[in-house]
Amino acid sequence: MKICTVEFEGQAPYSASRAHCEPKLPKETPDAYEERTWAEKAHVIDGQVVIPPMAWKMSADQAAKMLGRQIPGKGKSTYTKFFLSGVIVTEPVPIAPVEAIEKERIHANADGVRGSGKRVWRNFPRIDVWRGAVTFHIIADEITEDVFEETIRYSGLAVGVGRFRPERGGYFGRFEVTKFNWREL
Repeated sequence: MKICTVEFEGQAPYSASRAHCEPKLPKETPDAYEERTWAEKAHVIDGQVVIPPMAWKMSADQAAKMLGRQIPGKGKSTYTKFFLSGVIVTEPVPIAPVEAIEKERIHANADGVRGSGKRVWRNFPRIDVWRGAVTFHIIADEITEDVFEETIRYSGLAVGVGRFRPERGGYFGRFEVTKFNWREL
């Protein structure tokens, strides 16, 4: 097994849309609830905004699928299945202090489905400057360092992480890799 710690810098704002269970107060309007609870949509641990491990895993998986790079000598087989089953991220990734969160107000579809009808004002946490390091465990020997690095660079450009990322038609959550740190386990 190989471990790769990927250092990165955000190239566009990062925004989260975490589901939360903050209770609605008696007689509180939906707008008042949205205004009071918007910051709860960020993932925060010990005063740091974090990106969940599965966001990184799914971004890498999607990038591998979009690239469709074929495995030499294996016919039409691609690396996608090896990313799906052979790459793991186990820890949340701190990206900025909680004080860096700003509120972004948007006019969004009430049910979150583009073009579905009624629109409402929603607030989301946004971080303009973010950076960090995410550790990937690569257990699939078929994934070479070159293939992994190409996939993660593409992930930062074309897939992203968080709300309104390129994979979903947005431009937030894009990142650039600044360094790959490899080690064998």
